[in-house]
Amino acid sequence: MRILLINPNTTTEVTALMERVLAPLLPAGVSLVPVTGRFGARYIASRAASTIAGHAAIEAYAEHGRTCDAVYLACFGDPGLLALKELARIPVIGMAEASCLAAAALTERFSIVTGGERWGPMLREFVAMLGLGDRLAAVETVAPTGAEIARDPDGAIALLAEACRRTAARDGAGAVILGGAGLAGLAARIQPHLDLPVICSAEAGLQAVLAALRDPPKKQATGDLASPAPIGSTGLAESLAELLARP
Repeated sequence: MRILLINPNTTTEVTALMERVLAPLLPAGVSLVPVTGRFGARYIASRAASTIAGHAAIEAYAEHGRTCDAVYLACFGDPGLLALKELARIPVIGMAEASCLAAAALTERFSIVTGGERWGPMLREFVAMLGLGDRLAAVETVAPTGAEIARDPDGAIALLAEACRRTAARDGAGAVILGGAGLAGLAARIQPHLDLPVICSAEAGLQAVLAALRDPPKKQATGDLASPAPIGSTGLAESLAELLARP
């Protein structure tokens, strides 16, 4: 079975990091098909960049999804998630979606620690969309972006651990999500510094994908979304235009 791993930003090093962290966790017979966004921001740290990344993610699915058995949207914030669920005929799992559901299963209130100041309000809105707004204790952001942390993970451990301790003490979080593709693999290094669970968003997303492969959900779209009617388009990549026009 093949998992389409979509990194909807344009930094190939982040895609490689995700593949390096997740490949050892795959069961026999399951492989990753890593794809990096063809266009857009090098790293997503604003609403505008996130909106563009959603387009890139849908195009990546249109180009590569037909040969895969599930989609892993590997970007914390899940740009384009609902659109992918609407279009795809295979399971679609978002990194932030899976992480929040995993945290909510562990504790009554959880916090998110991630890089980049603008992610604070964006993630609060996203968690509310999941119906978990009252379970979110806080979003604690650190100054370096996820891309900067990925380039120097050793230099970020102390900063991230302190942010996790701060939200646990101040906000009463019972678990902390370390959110972001650029932070993949760091939760295990931070966990010894804390007395509460630290969830790796990359690994939580993969576990949700594997669960979906074992027991595919009956509906891919959330809420009241239904399969869209075929539509014409202008100026899109050929694969995406064909996907939108498909009955």
